[in-house]
Amino acid sequence: MSRKVRWGVLSTANIACEQLIPAIHRAVNAEVVAIASGSGQAQSAAERLEIPKFYDSYQSLLDDSEIDAVYIPLPNHLHREWTSQAARAKKHVLCEKPAALNTREVREILDECGKSNVLFMEAFMYRFHPQHQKVKDLIQDGVIGGVKLMRASFSFFMENREGNIRLASEMGGGAVYDIGCYCINSIRYILGREPVSVRAFGEIENGVDTDARAILNFANGIHAIFDCSFNMAMRNEYEVVGTKGTIRVPQAFRPDIHGGRGIIEIHQELAKKEIAIVANQYQQEVEHFSNCVLSGQQPEYSGENTLKNMKVIDAVLQAIKTGEEVAIDE
Repeated sequence: MSRKVRWGVLSTANIACEQLIPAIHRAVNAEVVAIASGSGQAQSAAERLEIPKFYDSYQSLLDDSEIDAVYIPLPNHLHREWTSQAARAKKHVLCEKPAALNTREVREILDECGKSNVLFMEAFMYRFHPQHQKVKDLIQDGVIGGVKLMRASFSFFMENREGNIRLASEMGGGAVYDIGCYCINSIRYILGREPVSVRAFGEIENGVDTDARAILNFANGIHAIFDCSFNMAMRNEYEVVGTKGTIRVPQAFRPDIHGGRGIIEIHQELAKKEIAIVANQYQQEVEHFSNCVLSGQQPEYSGENTLKNMKVIDAVLQAIKTGEEVAIDE
């Protein structure tokens, strides 16, 4: 294998063209060599983004022996199919969140990748911004005392709804899949624990949750609350409340909107302190996964972690549907 991981991109989706492909270009251990589109957009995207090769079908890109890894930003309902196809083609896979639509599909993905001996990672890019490890360190150091509560929010007001795939139930649409998954993931990551049950409520439009609120219960008595919505102003934040203070991260998931500047607010009685950390979370994500491909090491964010996150997503969606508390299987 070459010193740099050779990437192919399945789709000309905005997230690929605006974030991941530029991140691959900047990465020290990666290069993007091909892009594919099922809608005839590959050539124009390749020319605009300075990508050497383009394909008009996803399978043609997967058949290219000069590609080591692929990034999959396809609509949610296609993640299982094309991750499995990529694994069978011996390509390592970075797949957009959510990795699949339920735990059964995640298990199928992990099984395919395992059988083909390729790496898989779900693309929760926010985890690679160092502000979150700093928060974990502050909690570990006892800066806010014992943790009692965590709250996470991710929302935006969806202006253009006609034909938006986020509102198509058959394509894996919905606020929980799209942005609530970040809230769930951050709660599990920052607290370092798995919830045991959940209660959730949501607004359903044409079979899709456009707004959801949930309470996650943990065995040690800690609780976490999250909300996600397509009907509210932009927020992407979390807060951890302890016995001696509070930590708030106001740009938790999209610090890239502010030039990569993450801010950690520490509130202790009447005192307030801010820590600013600047990083490109997309580039960090690409470089981490590429390093894993080159070294043979497993990603820090594992497939098992993806499965645990999907178990909570499944439980939240079930709780919204039934109105009852739902236990989360270990």
